[in-house]
Amino acid sequence: MPKGLLLINLGTPSAPTKAAVRAYLREFLADKRVIDLPFYVRYALLYGIILPFRTPKTTHAYQAIWTPSGSPLLQYSQALTQKLQTYLGDDYQVVLGMRYGTPSLKTALSRLSHCQDLTILPLYPQYSSAATGSSIEACLDILKSNEVYPNLRIIRDFYAQPSFIKAQAELIRPFVYSHDFVLFSYHGLPERHLQKTGCKTICANSCPAINPANQACYRAQCQATTEAIAKNLALPSTHYQMSFQSRLGKTPWIEPYTDKTLPLLRQQGIKRLAIACPSFMVDCLETLEEIGLQANAQWQALGGEQLTLIPCLNDTLAGVQALAELVTT
Repeated sequence: MPKGLLLINLGTPSAPTKAAVRAYLREFLADKRVIDLPFYVRYALLYGIILPFRTPKTTHAYQAIWTPSGSPLLQYSQALTQKLQTYLGDDYQVVLGMRYGTPSLKTALSRLSHCQDLTILPLYPQYSSAATGSSIEACLDILKSNEVYPNLRIIRDFYAQPSFIKAQAELIRPFVYSHDFVLFSYHGLPERHLQKTGCKTICANSCPAINPANQACYRAQCQATTEAIAKNLALPSTHYQMSFQSRLGKTPWIEPYTDKTLPLLRQQGIKRLAIACPSFMVDCLETLEEIGLQANAQWQALGGEQLTLIPCLNDTLAGVQALAELVTT
């Protein structure tokens, strides 16, 4: 009997329409781990402010990246799943589930219900309660009705896994020599999310190296990923930086912000900028639209010559091999 492997990604609207985007945002942002505020405050924000004002903007953003085949995140996630299945062979049954939207986690887990051994692998290299924690919690909630549990393995993070770092470095390497600077842009989080994981002080610059006190700190894990990739590429410290994107609302989010970093880089005389996004395994709205379109337009308005979005690992052989090594070791 094959071992079960559940790959989890965040999700995507079913179509680039206001109705589909609103339904997706409603499910996503109603999650108490995403907007970690009391129920009535979360409800008021979601239905009184976020959905009415953010839905049209987000719909437009999805329309800008949608392909004739559908959502890029879904396409790349499916392709990655299929190639990982081929790579692992008959010893594993690999199934994709989305935390929000379809294919649902419930459907995905039902397809693996015959497996005696089950590995749950959220496709988020760095741990966050909002993404990883929510995905794991949802899986355990579904599994709790099982009369017999499978032998369960949960891979919480893989931000410093050697094959993941090597794959990221090889992906980025061709762009290093044709650009002046590499910016590592990660999805951001509210500062309070880090405080809940035990960070008493939110770092503005360099985090301490990973240690027992900050081993679950998202920002520290992002920095560890950045430093490991930079070391593999032999990048001087003057030629790269870490930043955070995708903030929402007026509460403090972890810094530095990507959109605030771009003007500073131009002031330093940077003309040709490459941006990598190592918190995403596959390209999605945050990479293709927020960086590929919005940040690119900002860079051009600042007088920059070139901004290149480095693709995510997607379904590349290096990405498949990195996940396979993670699962089988």
